[in-house]
Amino acid sequence: MDKTELNITKSESPPSAISFWQAFIFWLKLGFISFGGPAGQISIMHQELVENKRWISEKRFLHALNYCMVLPGPEAQQLATYIGWLMHRTWGGVIAGALFVLPSLLILIGLSWIYIAYGNVPVIAGIFYGIKPAVTAIVVQAAHRIGSRALKNRWLWGIAAASFVAIFALNMPFPAIVAVAALIGYIGGRVAPDTFKIGGGHGKNDKNYGAAFIDDDTPTPAHAIFSWLRFTKVIGAGLLLWCVPMMFLTVTYGWDNTLTQMGWFFTKAALLTFGGAYAVLPYVYQGAVNIYGWATPTQMIDGLGLGETTPGPLIMVVTFVGFIGGYVKGVFGPDSLFFAGTIAALLVTWFTFLPSFIFILAGGPLVESTNNNIKFTAPLTAITAAVVGVVLNLALFFGYHVLWPKGFEGNFDITSAVIAVVAAIALFRYKRSVIQVIMGAAFIGLLTKTIPF
Repeated sequence: MDKTELNITKSESPPSAISFWQAFIFWLKLGFISFGGPAGQISIMHQELVENKRWISEKRFLHALNYCMVLPGPEAQQLATYIGWLMHRTWGGVIAGALFVLPSLLILIGLSWIYIAYGNVPVIAGIFYGIKPAVTAIVVQAAHRIGSRALKNRWLWGIAAASFVAIFALNMPFPAIVAVAALIGYIGGRVAPDTFKIGGGHGKNDKNYGAAFIDDDTPTPAHAIFSWLRFTKVIGAGLLLWCVPMMFLTVTYGWDNTLTQMGWFFTKAALLTFGGAYAVLPYVYQGAVNIYGWATPTQMIDGLGLGETTPGPLIMVVTFVGFIGGYVKGVFGPDSLFFAGTIAALLVTWFTFLPSFIFILAGGPLVESTNNNIKFTAPLTAITAAVVGVVLNLALFFGYHVLWPKGFEGNFDITSAVIAVVAAIALFRYKRSVIQVIMGAAFIGLLTKTIPF
């Protein structure tokens, strides 16, 4: 048998059984290298799990991804949870999803503390001075990226325009925009289904990477077969995991306490993250800045910059908001600011990600029982179109606070404008990664603020 025949034989043979600890090591590694936002994270998982390790086939991978795409929440983290659950039952899913988030959580707590405690030090201030305009360019790119994929006809353009007007001019709450868009999509999917077909997204791929451990025709494992008893248990456990900490906070500190309100607010945010983190940021801004005063507009921009530079889902910016809010509000007194920020960050992360685990562990068996494309894509298409308008509003909000830091009555910040333009050129023209743009802008900001010209 020559080398070519040997390679073919190997590719046709599925990998041997994968132990829980083998998977654990991979999910831990993934948590530290999952940069690049959801597209980059999904690409990493596809390359590792489908192409290199062949733990799951292309068809089963995309089938799981299609389900995660129609859920609120970070689809890349949910996809990791789904595959971990499919391979190693409930604990496999919990470990995969938790390790996807854990490194970013720990890093962000540390960075948030440095930011709030030493943010006025010239070096730190210079770094964030450069990051702010770069973040504005990144959000503009996000609006363009989502729009180019989602706005396939004039009806979807109309939804995007209406959502922009609703949030920019009418100050309509983000949940209401999502609800109206979903209703339009639901009706439109039945009246004009071709208009509301899901655009772009993750299509099929006909490449064959060889036999996989979980292949196209691999029977559904026993734990992934749907049963009402198991479904009820998962939902019950999820509600218990939500109710216990929420009741503890309410009884111990009261409903109006900062920690209690954070738990309630970020639970709602977790159920509204259709379209990714950029879509929910306006809602987080409305609550964290306008209603509760947990963060300032400038801090929100800085938090997004930090979120872009760490691994894990971009929605982890809520961890930063939680830390800043707990620290600034001093929920445990002036002598325990770091502790207050850390507890708030942990609570916010818990309430934000808990629904994602419930969606996967409860809904996964339903998905496996069909093994067909998930329906309900018309509401998702309309929501995604609305998200374009919302994200464009977010870009204008960031641009205003970066270019006119003291309002329109103050001076126009020419240096920030130049950094924003350079960042936009790097992103759009030269296709530089977000990490490269953030790092470059931080370096320029550092030079601007620390070296006299």
